Amino acid sequence: MALVNVRRDVTDVFYRYKMERLLTKIEGKGNGIKTVVVNLSSVAASLARPGSYVIKYFGFELGAQTNIDPPDDRWIINGAHEASKLQDHLDGFINKFVLCKKCKNPETDVVIKDGHIVLDCKACGQRTDVDLRLKLSGFILKNQPRKGGKKDKAERKAARKAKQQALQNGGKENGQGSGGENSENGSNENGSKNDEEEDGGSDDEFTRKINADAQVIDAPTEVKDDDWAVDMSEKAVKARQNQLPSEFRQKLVLGGGEDDDEEGEGGGHTVYDTLGDWIQEESAKTGSINKVEDIQIYVKAKELGIETKHKTVLVLIQTLFDENILIQVPKRAAMLKQLVTSERHQRALLGGIERLLATEGKEHPELLTSDKIVKILHQLYDKDLVSEEVIQKWGTKASKKYVDLATSKKIRRAAEPFLKWLEEAEEDDTDDE
Repeated sequence: MALVNVRRDVTDVFYRYKMERLLTKIEGKGNGIKTVVVNLSSVAASLARPGSYVIKYFGFELGAQTNIDPPDDRWIINGAHEASKLQDHLDGFINKFVLCKKCKNPETDVVIKDGHIVLDCKACGQRTDVDLRLKLSGFILKNQPRKGGKKDKAERKAARKAKQQALQNGGKENGQGSGGENSENGSNENGSKNDEEEDGGSDDEFTRKINADAQVIDAPTEVKDDDWAVDMSEKAVKARQNQLPSEFRQKLVLGGGEDDDEEGEGGGHTVYDTLGDWIQEESAKTGSINKVEDIQIYVKAKELGIETKHKTVLVLIQTLFDENILIQVPKRAAMLKQLVTSERHQRALLGGIERLLATEGKEHPELLTSDKIVKILHQLYDKDLVSEEVIQKWGTKASKKYVDLATSKKIRRAAEPFLKWLEEAEEDDTDDE
């Protein structure tokens, strides 16, 4: 990742304050075209400012709508905008809301008091007021950060990434600072677009598909007497269930406990079994579970009325993934994020992972090694499917809810390196604050 001086008018290659060069990706076309600022969180962390301040400043300068609090760390500006143009506007933001007016160092904290925005410089001690006539000043006053609150997950991840990049590239990128740019909004001819597509496709595109198909589902339908229909009698359902492989039927046993409070989870064939049966049938038709499309799965869950249930997540984890889970998670992440909407859903997801590892680990023992389990948890965390708080709670105590107690303990022992990494990262963030 190319690093540039925070003050691009400074040509000193050893200038200590550096940040990543902005990277953008243009998505969509026509009236729906938009610009995704790929590394905005990392750049904002280098400036010690919330990402919402930076993206909103871009919106005010460009006269475009922006999203100021994306849960998936996708910072979007409506319209097509080149990275070099945004880099120029970033220089203006830095000059007005980051640099000390006396020593011109970016070591300032934003202090809001009595309706004033003050930049408190930690380098020289100077305290200067920000011009309240600026549009962003009004936004900052209306969106003051919570006192004593922790950084959100996106900011913590970006801060860690920025530190890691600085350690890895600090000695190599010193020659990349821009020279000869004396204006406040100096030009940048090296702005580049990020041509790497995100795993699993665009969440926005997936959401649009869901909404379109949901309208079809909700429309009333009339079934005529002579139309073909599935025989749902108890005898027919049992016959279809018995045709499934024994190990698959075992995987769909949802177990009892504190979660047995949703409709259709009593004895006999449930709606969750119906969903699992359908996924298995579609997999047989297409020749691979990886060819069953996300939108089809979501639509089927909605037809059954269980798209908001946490046990739907448990069934999907056990039916959509196998020994190749490491390459399957990124491809299913967009759909799973639509379904995992609470801490209870996240616990069900981790329970499904436990049961999957226990089942597949019999034929593929490498899945139960520390290396594999750490990588799986890392992907769930990076894709924002499970929060670090839920993972840490999960790791504190083994449970026999989803698997036997011995297997549960074994999985958690293998996950200890990842749990330790989360704990150390949390301590580093606390020290930084």
